[in-house]
Amino acid sequence: MNKKRKVIIVTDGDSFAQRAVERAVHNIGGRCISRSAGNPTPLKGSEIVKLIKEAKYDPVVVMVDDRGHQRMGKGEDALKKIIFHPDIDVLGVIAVASNTQFVNGVEVDFSITCDGNIVEEAVNKDGVKTNDKILYGDTVDVLRNCDVPLIVGIGDIGKMNGKDDCEIGAPIITKALEEIISRSEINNEINKKVARKY
Repeated sequence: MNKKRKVIIVTDGDSFAQRAVERAVHNIGGRCISRSAGNPTPLKGSEIVKLIKEAKYDPVVVMVDDRGHQRMGKGEDALKKIIFHPDIDVLGVIAVASNTQFVNGVEVDFSITCDGNIVEEAVNKDGVKTNDKILYGDTVDVLRNCDVPLIVGIGDIGKMNGKDDCEIGAPIITKALEEIISRSEINNEINKKVARKY
C-alpha cells in the first residue's frame, strides 16, 4: 500500500514568491514543485498531484495562485483537487494575504508577521498583524470548505518590504514552513527515529 505524500500548499505563485519558496524549501530540506508556480497557476490539480508523487521525498511544497480572481480561479481549483486527493496528506496551507477586494477570506490558526513573530490574528499583505482572525487573499476562500490541519497566515511572500527577500534567506516563509512541520506527524516520525537510536 502506497504511503500518502506529505504536502504543504502555499497560496501564491508569482516570480517573487517562487524564488522565496524555493529558497525556504531548500532551508527546511523539502522538495519544491517549481512547475506549480505561476500567476495564475499554469497546471491542473491532477498534473500537480502527478508531480507530487514523483518527488523524491517529503515534505513536498506546491504553489497555487488565482492572480486576483475573485471567484474560483485556477489556483483554488488546483488547491481543492490536491487537498481532496486520496494519496495526499496535506500538513497545512500557508494562506497569503493580498489586497484583492470582494473576497470572504479564511480564518487562520495563527500567522507569522513580517518580523517573524507568531500571532493568533491574521496579517495583511505587508505582514502586519490585523485585529481579525480572517485573512483576506485571492486564493484562500475555498479553504473555508476544506478540512486541513493548519492554516497559517503570512504577508506577500518574498516581499514584505524586503523582510522576506530570498537574498536574505526568505526567513518569513521559511518560519511558516518550519512551524507546520514542527506541529505535524512528519516531525513526530523524525523524532521517533532519533529516539530509537538511543
